[in-house]
Amino acid sequence: MKKIAIVYYSKNGTTDALAKAIASGAESRGAEVFSHRIQGEEIIGGRFKNDALFERLLDADAIIFGVPTYMGGPAAQFKAFADASSNAWSKQLWRNKLAAGFTIGSSPCGELQSTIEYFYLLASQHSMLWVGIDSPDGTDLTNFNRLNASVGVIALDDEQDGINAIDRRTAVRLGERVAEVLTQ
Repeated sequence: MKKIAIVYYSKNGTTDALAKAIASGAESRGAEVFSHRIQGEEIIGGRFKNDALFERLLDADAIIFGVPTYMGGPAAQFKAFADASSNAWSKQLWRNKLAAGFTIGSSPCGELQSTIEYFYLLASQHSMLWVGIDSPDGTDLTNFNRLNASVGVIALDDEQDGINAIDRRTAVRLGERVAEVLTQ
């Protein structure tokens, strides 16, 4: 069974809801999913510290990164995790693992794509292979990928329940897609 890790930070639960949607999509395609929500107590003196997590990530076939976008980029809590991944980078321990990403923000002009691009660069430094969004439902933005992002899931806060239904479907599809690529 292919193993997918989802590593993310969520302040108010919306990024967590996206992570759960991605996990459900991956599990529906037969993948085993491990999710880790970055916690404040894992950041000591500005540095992320969780050796057990990094050890567990070695066993993953794919790592999906997620975070809310703040001020045009990833939240500092995720950046601390990314900086701490330099030990894995120096030995290329994540080489050829699949990677993907997701983010959420409150403004359609909030530079959300720059957060996904940050994930892509992080994955590239680790010699990972990037998986973006495909469009199995065509180009009808009223049902799938309403913000038309091909590099990853980009979602906007929905004032009513946190996650827009279309964004949730797009997140499920990202999980399905990563799992499908792993089995090819």
